[in-house]
Amino acid sequence: MRRSVVPALLTLTMVSSSGAMALSSAVGPAPEVVEPHDRLRPATPVLSARRVPGLLSRTVGLSRLHADLDALFENPSLGGARQSSCLSVEEGDTSIYERRADQRLIPASTLKVLTGMAALRRLGPEFRFVTHLRARAVKDGVVEGPLWLVGAGDPLLATQAYADSFRNQPQVFTSLDALADAVVAAGVREIRGGIHGDESRYDTVRYVPSWKPVYISENESGPVSALVVNDNFVQYRPLKTIPTDAPALHGAATLTNLLRGRGMVVGEPGQSTAPAEAKPVASVASSPLPEIVGQMLRESDNLTAEMLTKELGRRFGAGGSWDEGVKVIRATVAEAGLPAEGYVAVDGSGLDVSDRLSCSVLMDALDLAGPEGPVAEGLALAGQTGTLATRFKGNPAEGRLRAKTGSLNFVAGLVGFVDAQQSRKLEFALLANDLPDKIATGRMLQEQVGAVLSQYPKAPPPEALRPERPRPAG
Repeated sequence: MRRSVVPALLTLTMVSSSGAMALSSAVGPAPEVVEPHDRLRPATPVLSARRVPGLLSRTVGLSRLHADLDALFENPSLGGARQSSCLSVEEGDTSIYERRADQRLIPASTLKVLTGMAALRRLGPEFRFVTHLRARAVKDGVVEGPLWLVGAGDPLLATQAYADSFRNQPQVFTSLDALADAVVAAGVREIRGGIHGDESRYDTVRYVPSWKPVYISENESGPVSALVVNDNFVQYRPLKTIPTDAPALHGAATLTNLLRGRGMVVGEPGQSTAPAEAKPVASVASSPLPEIVGQMLRESDNLTAEMLTKELGRRFGAGGSWDEGVKVIRATVAEAGLPAEGYVAVDGSGLDVSDRLSCSVLMDALDLAGPEGPVAEGLALAGQTGTLATRFKGNPAEGRLRAKTGSLNFVAGLVGFVDAQQSRKLEFALLANDLPDKIATGRMLQEQVGAVLSQYPKAPPPEALRPERPRPAG
């Protein structure tokens, strides 16, 4: 799916008006040719001087783009990243800049672009997670045994209070409060067996075994389960965030508190698997999948990425595990025509340092997603939303660049779209490894590349280069 890089720019003697005139006089007058249809004649001959302004403007713009980007990567302050980095830039179907585009590097969170693309292709844009409450029987408003809260893999099931605690608002979430209201609306007054959480849809491996321990201690992701409530944190901002060690029980206890707050009599919470004969009592549906993927990309939500990975394994593989989910994503990459050998991953979020992608694969994924699709719509906007809400302030890219960030220690990435000058639309992928410090230099490189791309082309528009028509005498 690679497009050829723009070739060496046309020699100016071939496109200049003086060159065109010289060619005309050297050849001499052309013999008269009778065209049967005037519409077959090109509006402007290939060697016409009228084409000069456009070609000259493009030549200058591309020359300055290459010079500016090359200078960034030749800066000694990048350390090892001068070699361990890639950048691809495209305008439409044409590659206008490439630097080690096929080098496989640690992608950090830019891997989520592939995870989101695979989820949308496999599950479809109309897909919603539906979380059910099930019981063997409800008689006269009383549930004698347990009411099972059956985890459906919804990564965004949360209370209103938890959703309100986030800095970036509004948040996309599936309301557990609405599920509690639905139980009341169903006529249930008492649940003698209590709420039981059921997380049987996926395996119970909470974290990728090869993740750095600091990712767990610093809550880069809550513990993964088929039943997630409030990202599986029992305590959250503004207090110290504490994850649960029993997600199914935590979900059941949270719903229990909501129901008791609505005046319902509810027994103590527990955890168990709902029997096959248990029937739905109430349910709540998530937002459509494009909104969930958008939230994952915009906020770089690691837990959502891992939940989507396990859901793909559950539906299209041999089970709800990381191994099966990654196999499905890799197969989806191959079926989409992307080079599957360029996708190496053990998770869906990009937290693992063994993950590898190239700028070429990321660019192909963006091509498939399209500049107006749900992946593009979900990207953070420089200086305004998501992970870029406080970034690029005062930068030429502010309000012009939409991108997925990637950041690990000594690793940076930025992948997305830019509204450049003269209504130009660019697509780009940047990865940098072996940076000299954990965060600062990577952020600097991201913002420098964004600034260069948003100012492309640094050249006068073609209309400014056209000579004025001579005015008639008198």
